[in-house]
Amino acid sequence: MNWNPDDEREKLNRLLGDLPADGPISAKVLKLEERDGYYLETVLLELYGMDPIPAYVAKPREGTGPFPLVLFNHSHGGNYGNGRKEMIVSSPYLQEPSFAKVLTDMGCVVCCIDMWAFNERGGKTESELVKEMLWNGQVMWGMMLYDNRRFLDYMCGRQDIDASRVATIGMSMGGLMSWWLAALDERIKVTIDICGQVEAQTLIAKRGLDHHGFYSYVPGLLKHFTTLDIQKLIVPRPRMSLVGRNDRLCPIEGVELLAGGLREYYDAAGKSEYWQPFIGGGGHMETAEMRTLWTSFLAKHLLDG
Repeated sequence: MNWNPDDEREKLNRLLGDLPADGPISAKVLKLEERDGYYLETVLLELYGMDPIPAYVAKPREGTGPFPLVLFNHSHGGNYGNGRKEMIVSSPYLQEPSFAKVLTDMGCVVCCIDMWAFNERGGKTESELVKEMLWNGQVMWGMMLYDNRRFLDYMCGRQDIDASRVATIGMSMGGLMSWWLAALDERIKVTIDICGQVEAQTLIAKRGLDHHGFYSYVPGLLKHFTTLDIQKLIVPRPRMSLVGRNDRLCPIEGVELLAGGLREYYDAAGKSEYWQPFIGGGGHMETAEMRTLWTSFLAKHLLDG
């Protein structure tokens, strides 16, 4: 049987639980601030009749667009009070300056929502939400992915956004979100994941499951997909994956397994240069070298490509 990526995406979507029906999106800009070289919008989104979703949208001070878009996915780190604030104030394991500053200086709009259980979407713990959703036929990871895809619907519908030039980036949980989003949504043209390259079977073999939170576990996933099966849905679009050799959350054996498998797929597609894996020093962190590499990759494939 021929492998059909659209069929595989549909099968993957079916594993993500009962998702809300798509409806109209309403958005209210609550605040517009001038920051260090960019404008920052605080936006409140109504997506599906539940609690509204807070978001940040950072725009370059110069120009009116349409601008290329970078969807930033915040990390976890056990810091439930941070959420989307990571985009503008960073985290201890991320480089300075912030992603908002770097990306707007490059001429991009960058945006981020609070994911479930974080910052203004707190109140219920992650474990409480996972249990409640499972009882209701939902999967927390599926809901997180759904929110970001609908956020992308809103952003791509804005007149100041060039919807043909969309990238996504994140660290740790945000890196995992980046490659999952790109696998499911072909609007994402460039994918950059930092310390989020986790191969499921290697993680099991290395007994690393408890290094990760409950949020990303999808019931029945490994009956139908390997991690490589999901990630090959990104091929042949440009992707950079950056990992520290001593990162116990991303066992190096799995990182190397995925790098080799994806190399074969990108080579077969005639896009070898579009797959850029990097294994550097350090642990679970964005290093200075990683920052230099991903900014160059993004400039080449989103801004110049």
